[in-house]
Amino acid sequence: MVRRNKILLVCILVITLPFLVNSRKRNNFDTSKGGIVKITFRNTIKGIPLILNKGLYINPFSEQYIVTKFKYYISNVCLLTDKTSISESSSYHLIDEIPGKPKNFTFTCAANTYQKLVFLLGVDSLHNVSGAQSGALDPLNGMFWTWNTGYVMAKMEGNSPQSVVLNNKLEYHIGGFSGAANVLKMISFSLPAGKLLVIRGGKTSEIIIEADLDKWWQSPNEVRFSDNPVCTSPGKLAKEIADNYCKMFTIKDVINY
Repeated sequence: MVRRNKILLVCILVITLPFLVNSRKRNNFDTSKGGIVKITFRNTIKGIPLILNKGLYINPFSEQYIVTKFKYYISNVCLLTDKTSISESSSYHLIDEIPGKPKNFTFTCAANTYQKLVFLLGVDSLHNVSGAQSGALDPLNGMFWTWNTGYVMAKMEGNSPQSVVLNNKLEYHIGGFSGAANVLKMISFSLPAGKLLVIRGGKTSEIIIEADLDKWWQSPNEVRFSDNPVCTSPGKLAKEIADNYCKMFTIKDVINY
């Protein structure tokens, strides 16, 4: 009887031990390897998801409008700890509000706990004068003027009854990378308390960022459709709009999977 119980115990261990070992491996992570950070953008107007061609919105001056295009460049992405920083290589992304098109990007970074996220809203001056480029910087994306005036850093198009131009058009192509016309904006976030970005070997963590188009129209500068329905060249108005829209981003969540 004792011998039979011993044999039974050995059989149980033989059957269950591999499952216990595999389970342990699945629950652990290797901190010596890099992990993945995913940065996701959600375009909204006053917290409501932006819908192209259909949504009817109201700016801070009670002017109605419909959005037909909305896109902007995110570049030079960097994560920081209290002691070190890590930058994404070839860091140029066009966030384009097209139904079904992903509005996120991923990259590998060292396993660590990161407290800050920094990125450039726009395309840095060097790449504005670097000739024909590919990927997100391809002129076919409709975000490039000329090698003298460079890239459109952010674009919004639509219609408003308050616009006095043909077809009640709204057209804001915001660019300029040098001197007084420079609209480039460095955006910096300290991650929320209790929501630090924890990158672990072989794992993915996500930062979700809301971009509120309503911020384009006010604070510190008032931009009324009735007064300025179009801005398609570098200059004073483009800078004023950029001073507004650099405040459109908010971190909504950090998820460590």
